[in-house]
Amino acid sequence: MSASDPAKKWFRCSDRERAAFEAGIKMGSIYHQYVGAPVNESNVEALERAIEAGALVQPFVEDVRVRIERTKIRSKRGAPYKYWSVTGEMLDVWIRVRYDDVVAEAVMQYVPDLRYPLMRIVELREA
Repeated sequence: MSASDPAKKWFRCSDRERAAFEAGIKMGSIYHQYVGAPVNESNVEALERAIEAGALVQPFVEDVRVRIERTKIRSKRGAPYKYWSVTGEMLDVWIRVRYDDVVAEAVMQYVPDLRYPLMRIVELREA
């Protein structure tokens, strides 16, 4: 896939490093595009699929799965405005990126000990 990558000549890194970089860029874009999006029980699945569809058209993405934590959405029932804004702690994302012969798998999950939605590479391997 990298043979047809018109940007390859501007990168001074290995295919392994590029795969990790691409996975990180995708995670950052998901976080910054969707935190703040309005969500409730009626649109949560559609929003999850929309996030996945948006990520899948980006270069080098092979697969992605998004889950928005529903327990906070359910706790909003009965409130005058029946929606939440998506927060980092609500996002659970897994993505697989392939750059040439290297596969990077990354996740975004809220880590209570850190009180932070941590993005990290969980696997980086030759395909």
